[in-house]
Order: sequence, then C-alpha cells, then structure tokens
Amino acid sequence: MSDTPVIPFEDLRRQDVGLVGGKNASLGELISQLTKAGVRVPPGFATTAAVYRGFLDANNLLPLIRSAIEEYETGARNLAETGSAVREAILRGAWPAPEASAIIAAYRSLCQASGKTDAAVAVRSSATAEDLPDASFAGQQETYLNVRGELALLNACRRCFASLFTDRAISYRRAKGFDHMSVALSVGVQMMVRSDLAGSGVMFSIDTETGFDKVVIIDAAYGLGENVVQGAVDPDQYLVFKPFLDRPGISPILERKLGGKAIKMVYAEGSDRPLRNLPTSRIERASFVLSDAEIVQLAGWAKVIEGHYGCPMDMEWAKDGETGELFIVQARPETVQARRDSLAFRSYRVKASGSPVARGIAIGDSAVRGNVCIIENAADIGKFVDGSILVTSTTDPDWVPIMKRARAIVTDHGGRTSHAAIVSRELGVPAIVGTGNATAVLHDEQEVTVSCAEGDEGFVYAGPAEIESEDVDVRDIPPTKTKIMLNMANPAAAFRWWRLPAKGVGLARMEFVISNHIRIHPMALVRFAELRDLQAKKLIEELTSSYSDKTQYFVDKLAQGLARIAAAFFPLPVIVRMSDFKTNEYARLIGGAEFETTEENPMIGFRGASRYHSPRYRDGFALECRAIRRLREEMGFSNVIVMIPFCRSAAEADLVLETMASNGLRRGEHGLEAYVMCEIPSNVILAADFAKRFDGFSIGSNDLTQLTLGIDRDSAELASAFDEQDPAVKWMIRNVIAEAHRAGAKVGLCGQAPSDHPEFARFLVDCGIDSISVSPDSFVAVSRIVAQHEARLPSETQGS
Repeated sequence: MSDTPVIPFEDLRRQDVGLVGGKNASLGELISQLTKAGVRVPPGFATTAAVYRGFLDANNLLPLIRSAIEEYETGARNLAETGSAVREAILRGAWPAPEASAIIAAYRSLCQASGKTDAAVAVRSSATAEDLPDASFAGQQETYLNVRGELALLNACRRCFASLFTDRAISYRRAKGFDHMSVALSVGVQMMVRSDLAGSGVMFSIDTETGFDKVVIIDAAYGLGENVVQGAVDPDQYLVFKPFLDRPGISPILERKLGGKAIKMVYAEGSDRPLRNLPTSRIERASFVLSDAEIVQLAGWAKVIEGHYGCPMDMEWAKDGETGELFIVQARPETVQARRDSLAFRSYRVKASGSPVARGIAIGDSAVRGNVCIIENAADIGKFVDGSILVTSTTDPDWVPIMKRARAIVTDHGGRTSHAAIVSRELGVPAIVGTGNATAVLHDEQEVTVSCAEGDEGFVYAGPAEIESEDVDVRDIPPTKTKIMLNMANPAAAFRWWRLPAKGVGLARMEFVISNHIRIHPMALVRFAELRDLQAKKLIEELTSSYSDKTQYFVDKLAQGLARIAAAFFPLPVIVRMSDFKTNEYARLIGGAEFETTEENPMIGFRGASRYHSPRYRDGFALECRAIRRLREEMGFSNVIVMIPFCRSAAEADLVLETMASNGLRRGEHGLEAYVMCEIPSNVILAADFAKRFDGFSIGSNDLTQLTLGIDRDSAELASAFDEQDPAVKWMIRNVIAEAHRAGAKVGLCGQAPSDHPEFARFLVDCGIDSISVSPDSFVAVSRIVAQHEARLPSETQGS
C-alpha cells in the first residue's frame, strides 16, 4: 500500500501513522472499524508521505531546504527568513504528473459518490515521520476548508506542504529535537459537512481539567468549527455522564451552558475567499446548538471511540445542515491527562484574596500571582514581559512562544476546547478563557492573582492573594473502617476530588446551588405574577428568558448542580441536605424580600423542616422535591439520599415526610432513604422516635453545640466558650450514636471539628460512629488520624 500515492480512508488503519500521519490514520480507523457501530465519518482519502517527498524531488527542493535549515541552525539566517524562503519555494513548485493525476482521480471519485461536480472538501495537513511514528505534530500545520474544484484542490495540497515550514512548525521541531528532513507531510482530503448551515465543535471523553473519566464534554457553536478551535467564539457547553448512556429511560446530560456564540463561520459564495464570519441572530445566540438527542448521540459515539482506542479521546464533530446528520471529522488520543499520574495530584487553595475583577472558564487547577501584560495582537508579542500574566482577546498557534513564558493566561473569548485552553493545558500554565472583558478591566503591570483552583470557574483577583498547595498521593492515604466522607457545596469543584478514596458525600449543601447558580427565591418563581418588586421582576425575566414555566428554571438548575456532585462519587451515597437558609439569607435572594419576615434570631427561627410544610414555603419546597425526584428518577442518580435539617419534633418529621410524599418523594420507594440532621437537643432526647421515621442521622456539631450550651455561635463575645468538645456536647453525641445504633439507624457527623481537633476524631471513633464527613482539604489528615486510632482499638468498638 505504501507504493500507492493516494489511499482512501477506508483502506487505512491506525498503525499507518508513518505512512499518512496520525490524523489521517485515525480517520481510516474510524471509518473502517466503527462505521458498523453507527459512528458516521465523512469519506475521503489521504496522500502518502511519498507524494510529499516526490514533490520535493521533482522540483529539486531538498538542497534548498537543507541549506536554509543549516543557515538557520548556525544563526546565519533568522526563523522568519528561513520559513518564508522554504514556503515560497514549495509554493512555486509544479506538480509531478503521476501524483497530480492520482489526487484528481480520487477527488473525482468523491464528487461522483456525492453527486456533485465540484464537491466542497476539507484539506488538512497531517505531519508524520516514518522513524518517529508516535511523534505529535498537532496544530503545527494548516487546514483549508470549502475547497472546490481540481485546480483549487492541488493548490491547497501544495499549501499544506508549505505549511510544514511555518515559523511555529520549524521552532516546534527544533525544540523537540526532530530532524527537519525526516519529517514528511500527508494531506487528508475529506468531504465537507455543511456545518455552515448548522453547527460544529469539539468533544472530549474525559474532563480535561481534572481527569475525571466518567464524563463527556462537548463544545458547540454555529457554523464551521474553526471558530471553536481558535477561541473566536464562546461556545455552548454540555456535560454528559458516560455510565448512564446505555440506560434506557435515563437522561445522562448533567449540564447545559448557553454560550454567547456571537459569530459563525460560513461559506463565502461568489467570493475570492472560501469562508467568512457573520454575526449570529438573536435567536441563535439565545438557543442551544444541539438538541438533547443530539448531545446523547455524540456522547455515545465518544464512548464507543474511546472504548475502541482504549484511551480518552479528543474529537471534532460537525452537523450537516442539509441532512441533519451528525459526523465525527477528527479523533485523536487525549494527551494531557493521559500523561498524568491519576493517583497523585497537587491541591491549591487561595486565601485572603482581593475582590474578583474578572471570571471565566478555569483551565488547569492551580493558582498564581503576577503582573498583567496585555498584548492585543500577534504583531506585539515581542513586547511581552517574561513571567507576566498574558492577557489578550484570543490566541492562535503564533502565540505559543510567549504562552510558554507566561505565568498564566487570561483571554476575553474561547471555551475549554479553544486554542488558548488546549495549549495552556499542554504547557501546564493556568488559564482563564472566555472572560468577556479581561482586556478592558485589567491594565499593564497590575498585580493580580489568577485562580483556577476553585472548580470550573476561574477568577482573577485584585492584588496578591495567599496561595497554599499540598501534594496528595492517594496511595499514601490509609484505609479506615469508619467511613470518611466529604462535605461538598460547589458543584463546579466536585470533579477535583474524584481521586480521593472517600466513601461518598456526607453533606451536599443545596443552599450553595440556590444562592450561586439559581439566585432567585423559589416563591418569587411560583408567584411571579404577584411580585411587586419591578427590578427583581426584570432580573428574573432575564435569567429565565428561555423558560415558559419559570419554576422549571429552578428545578433544572438545582438538579443539574447537584448532579455534578452525585456523578463525581456515583454509586457511593451522596447525602443532599434540603435548603437550610435562615430568613435573612432567603431574603437576600432575588425577589426574596417579599416572602420573608424580619426575625430577631433567625438561627432558631423559621428555618429547616418548619418551612417545608408551612403555607409560606410549601410550594417552594415542592420545587426542591421536584429537583430531587428528577435527579434520582430521570437522571438516574439513585445514590442521592435526602436529609432534613432542623427538625424539632417527631410530629414535625411526620408533616415533612407527608409533604415529601405528596411531591413524589416517599421514603422507601425507588430505594429512597431519608436522613435527619441531629443538631437540636430534642433530636438526641427523642432519638428513638426520630429513628423510626428516618434511615440515619447526621450530627451537625455547630448547631448542636450552640443549642446545648446556649451560645450564639456568631457571637464574638462568647467565642471562647463555644466548644464542640464540651462534656455536655460529647454526652449528646455519644448518646445519639448509641440510640441510633440500637434502632438500626446509621449515624455520622459533618463538621470541621474532627480535622481541627484530632482528639475529637478519636472520640467519635471510640463512640462507634459510622461516618465522619469533612471538607476535601481535610480528608487526608482525618483519614490518617482515624486509621492510627483504629489500629489501637479492638474491632468491635469501631464504626461499621
């Protein structure tokens, strides 16, 4: 086959990298091996490396190239002069008749199969080195889209050959130690998908920032995919849970984020340029590019492709606007997370930071301090100050030399699959992309902190913040008989901790999702028509503009936020506490002031269980129940356990459980378990009664301490007397554990005390507690304390 100048994709396999490059070999593998699995790939063909070498020989270009490279290596000629001289020589070259005929014949076959005289094709470069079959040359050469006609195709192929000597390609090979003369180039010619009439994007079968391998990430924008890759648009983002893709009746989509999608790349009919960018319409900007069914179809293909290759994959997809069909147009192994040790990582924590001045999508998981250096365009990259934080609108491959020298990178535009994101990830440089306004709100030499350590969202803080880091190796964390679980609030940070050997989530705080992602008081959505606050009403209209039923906005956002936490630890238990705002906290939500009263002491006022059955909030609680029901029954997260906070009496417990049942959440049905927070003395005194109504207890040590000792936990005057290790508090904890176990109920504790006070963790183990739930950054320390203490105890005294 190596003697054939042109090879159809269907005759190629992935082992043909040395012959046609990784890109083309992968397309051949997809078509030949996965078409039967339903994966659609546009047809095409590849020229072999021999065609490139034959072109150089026929035009006697090898001596010229060798001489130019030698002059560059010795310093007699600079990079720009070298690249320009070689490219111009290649572009002046004439096609040898046999190679040109073979390319034209293959193109005519494509045209005939498509029923079009001058079919539009994509012409892509695929560099290869026969003695370096595993070398990666991604992003170094050019791609040409919407190429029509035989002459245009030959010209595009010639330009691909020339792109082997762009300045960035020459410097890349020099940095990697590759022999310029050993590298060749294959050209892939593929039928264009009319995504200019629909949409396209990029897809990963792994979370690119954390390495969490149970999700598919899809970016989507209208028009051709170059804008997504270049970071010229802020795309839609979709997150899909792979384990549920094969479950009938389950919706595996964890999240949908609407992107700005300000422009789209389309064919430029009747123009000298084959492509152009147009503004998108208002309807396009307000709509998702993909339907749920299309999201699931693409994610299913990602799972199939990953399974076939045996490693996480980086893929490009396109939707044909004429046929409505989806296609995979490129697939390659993901390289950044694949190089990492999945059992070891460094955790960063930002403390004492200034106010956030910009925010966007976090790339990486670290944090740095530095001075801003704004570079508006590639012509000014010589002005970049090494070690600064590069701030720009967007980047392309020409920016790579200064990106390598940046402490961090911040861009106005782009998604997590844009050029800036991909290169930053490969370089290990933290980046925040898609801020929208970084170049406007930041200024040169401004000292800032760039934090990618807080989940999906990255923050640029004013001034230098305190940054802590810790190296964690999961292999060094000892196993424990007492279950060590995690307290979680921010869904965006959930995937960061998937490597920890936690036994699930002991406390998932619903309030964080409501206050940070939903932002609207649920009753303001239920009774929107009655709302008198016009400013709040306007803001609610904006936030819920895509919803005809405004209450569905609350249900969707809450279910999706909690789903990230449930997915990160599935199938381990995730205990979700129903909303536990105090009245003053509820009032701060949009539209909330009209539905809350002013209380002298909200800490012991209208909060927790008392709200759920009250006419003042019952309809709001119904939305919470709808979200949990959707999370468990529609999205498949049966590992979610419901927990009721601040339940004062058994009678109140009955009212809450009845209210839940009336909203489709009946304890025991579909495996639903219900826990109760143990944070009021009555929960301890009547533990046997509560155990008849609930499957487990979770001790909230802060509230239990303040109500046992009669101390306002927010009082600065009494701070020294607030002690979770007071004998009275320990008596409460010891007794509720004993009562719960006598009744066959589980009992755990969620709080900071075990990590702040090792002796308190040892006390809990002595009491035989089932689980201890701590913040992720305390997990390692508490695990070690518990393991050491358990080793000294007889097994019958330890948690089960």
